[in-house]
Amino acid sequence: MMTLLSVNLNKIAVLRNSRGGNEPDVLRAARTCIEAGCGGITVHPRPDLRHIRPDDVYALAERLPADIEFNIEGNPFAPPRGPYPGLLALCRAARPAQVTLVPDNDDQLTSDHGFDLQRDANRLRPLVEEFARLGCRVSLFVDAGTRELEPAARIGAQRIEIYTGPYAHAYAQGQPDAALAACVETARRARAQGLGVNAGHDLSQSNLGALHRAIPWLAEVSIGHALICEALYEGLAPTVRNYLKILSA
Repeated sequence: MMTLLSVNLNKIAVLRNSRGGNEPDVLRAARTCIEAGCGGITVHPRPDLRHIRPDDVYALAERLPADIEFNIEGNPFAPPRGPYPGLLALCRAARPAQVTLVPDNDDQLTSDHGFDLQRDANRLRPLVEEFARLGCRVSLFVDAGTRELEPAARIGAQRIEIYTGPYAHAYAQGQPDAALAACVETARRARAQGLGVNAGHDLSQSNLGALHRAIPWLAEVSIGHALICEALYEGLAPTVRNYLKILSA
């Protein structure tokens, strides 16, 4: 099966929120990506409402076609705050196909590390079970190089998402081999545990091909920042199609 491309729309919401109103329109951006061929839409609402808001989540859940995967990312431990009801409540209302659990907080500009599964698994277990009861596939954000993935399988997660930020940075520096090897190691260990493998963070048209060739069994890549930046020059639909060409090569 071809690796699914899920487009992260957070940066569309950042631009909208910088001026207020509804432009650019998150829903229109989603439609454009879907019409260009992407198989999924990702959002990562945060309690500080810096980009995607709960109302965006509800609107997307209502309007996305049934054959498009809706992936909601977030910190399951972050408590409700103001309009943000908490990740579990959001997913209870939106019923996404997939929820990706990420250990981020307000102090992080963006997600920059994965779970320590040896430390966090027991705390995650009841939440994973709650999301599963909603019908959500559960994916856990982990660092490239993570070796002990049995806890993820044991608590009921179905996938991991490899944090590819260090790989993207190393690729840009012209020295990707060690970082790519770490991604491959974790992907292999996940597959040995019966876990599906997703990947995301700082993936771009320049570095995606090498990652995909090294891990051809990737189930999904979630791409936002680079894709939206590239779309400023190339257009959103052509950029999505460029990514699909890379994944189909």
